[in-house]
Amino acid sequence: MDKTPPLPSQSDDKYLVPGLIRGLQVLQSFTPENREMTLSDVARRLGTTRSAAFRTVYTLAQQGYLLHNPQTARYTLGPAVLRLGYGYLATRELVEIALPELEKLRDATDWSAHLGVRDGRFVLYMLRVPSHMGLASIVHVGSRLPAAGTTMGRVLLADLSEDDLVRLYRDETYQNAPGQTPRSLSELISQWHRDRDAQAIVQIGNFETGIASIAAPVRDIEGNVVAAINVTQAASADRIDSIEAGVRREVARTAAAITRLLGGLPKPSSGDGASA
Repeated sequence: MDKTPPLPSQSDDKYLVPGLIRGLQVLQSFTPENREMTLSDVARRLGTTRSAAFRTVYTLAQQGYLLHNPQTARYTLGPAVLRLGYGYLATRELVEIALPELEKLRDATDWSAHLGVRDGRFVLYMLRVPSHMGLASIVHVGSRLPAAGTTMGRVLLADLSEDDLVRLYRDETYQNAPGQTPRSLSELISQWHRDRDAQAIVQIGNFETGIASIAAPVRDIEGNVVAAINVTQAASADRIDSIEAGVRREVARTAAAITRLLGGLPKPSSGDGASA
C-alpha cells in the first residue's frame, strides 16, 4: 500500500511556475517506502498522461536529479538531490558552529560580531551578534552590502583569482558610492592584491562613516574561503593603527576556530593585516 503523503495542490497564483511545481512533486514522491517508480507511476502521482510526465522526468534525469534503469524501466533519486541537501546542511552547520564562537568574540572585545558569505558582488549577512553597548547598526541578518567596500566582502573577494575578480566586475562599469573606495576597477584590483595574504582586513569609515571594522576568513576542508567574520564598533579616530592589536588577534583567532570546527585548516599568513 502506498504510504506517501498526498502532493501539495497547485494554486491559482499567477507567479507560480507549473513546470517547476511538477518537478518538485515528482521528487517529493520518492520516500523510503517508495524508492522506485515507473513513468506510469509518476504520471499517476502527477494526475497527468505518460507523455506529459515524460518531459518532467526526462529533464530531471538529464540534470542528475533522477536516475533511470533501462532494464527495469524505473526511476530513482539521483546524486544531484544530495547536492541540494548538502548545500542546506552546510549553511546550517556553518551558522550553528559560528554562533557560539561569535558570542565569545563579542564578549572578549565588546564589538558587534557578524558572519557573511559572498553573493555575487555583495556580502550577505547571515549572523549578527550585537555588542553589549547596544549601538545602532545599518546591518541585520539578510542585509546585502557591496563586497568591495566592506571588510567581510574584501576577505571573500580576496579568495578569487584575478581573472575571476575581473570577470565578476567587468560586465558593467565599476562605480562605488561617492566617498567610498575603491572607485575604479584598477583600484579594486590593487586592493585585492593587498588583501590576498592578509590575516585580517581593517578599515574605518570606508562604507559606514565613523565605524571601524576588522574581518578574517573562514575556510572549508579544501582551504577555500566559504565565509567571513568581522567585528564593528564606533570609531572616533581616523587612523587604522589606533585599533588595538588585541582585537585583530581575537578576530583572527575566532575565524581560525570556526575553520577548525568545520574541518578545515587556517591558512598560514605572511602578513598581519591589510588596511584601507
